[in-house]
Amino acid sequence: MISSVRGTVLAVQGTTAVIEVGGVGLAVQVTPQHGLSMRIGAEASVRTALIVREDDLSLYGFAEADELAVFDLLRSVTGVGPRSAMGVLAALDPNQIAQAVATEDDAAFRKVSGIGPKTAKLIVLQLAGKLAVVPTVRAAAPVAATPVRDSVLMALIGLGWPERSALQGVDEAYAAATDLERETMPSLLRLALAQLGPQQAAGK
Repeated sequence: MISSVRGTVLAVQGTTAVIEVGGVGLAVQVTPQHGLSMRIGAEASVRTALIVREDDLSLYGFAEADELAVFDLLRSVTGVGPRSAMGVLAALDPNQIAQAVATEDDAAFRKVSGIGPKTAKLIVLQLAGKLAVVPTVRAAAPVAATPVRDSVLMALIGLGWPERSALQGVDEAYAAATDLERETMPSLLRLALAQLGPQQAAGK
């Protein structure tokens, strides 16, 4: 079993990358995105799955371990071969696949070439409970401008802090402040200075 390949990229054409290992060029099937990330002459390290058939030996390569794990799970679904599994991974990343399975969204798989309605439903049914969804971190909503907040920001800039640092300090202070503290400049300024910590103002 060939579980990984590392060597010099000799060629990349479409979804086939040729990687030289010990003087031998191995043809590895990859997703279009993975192929585009490879550079001829540079070293590549890929996790691989060797698919053995009566008249063929094929290597499928992946940049990340979770992609290989999902590839193996997809192939366990009735009617999904290695090419169809690669098609799914070319269209959806592992977390998007897990999300689609968790929400029973078979439409996400029907969009993949070679995956029909029946197979899409089977993917959802047979992979249910086998994939973990990684929560996405949402960016904090920007703090609304208020006269007090703007005054504190200007005060920090006047004290010498770079605008970006001052803005971050004000936003963090505003998020941590009580409603009363947000209404008075001295209170919010004190909190902002505490958030900025012992760092020295620029130019001091």
